[in-house]
Amino acid sequence: MERSQEIRVDRSVLTVTTLQQADADDRAYWLSKTPVERLEALELMRQVVYQYDPLTTRLQRILTGPEPLGS
Repeated sequence: MERSQEIRVDRSVLTVTTLQQADADDRAYWLSKTPVERLEALELMRQVVYQYDPLTTRLQRILTGPEPLGS
């Protein structure tokens, strides 16, 4: 990273709140989203937690032959 592009923290956005208020704010945020947006967020979190990359991970194929007659 170049020195001219330093990352700065905007301290005017920082707020201190209780856990109960944070939970209420989180609930209000997610209730404001559509069901599709909620599912997309859930899928993204699943991919992060399980380190799953849908572009490179594929189902393993197992080839089997027919069972012999009379078994």
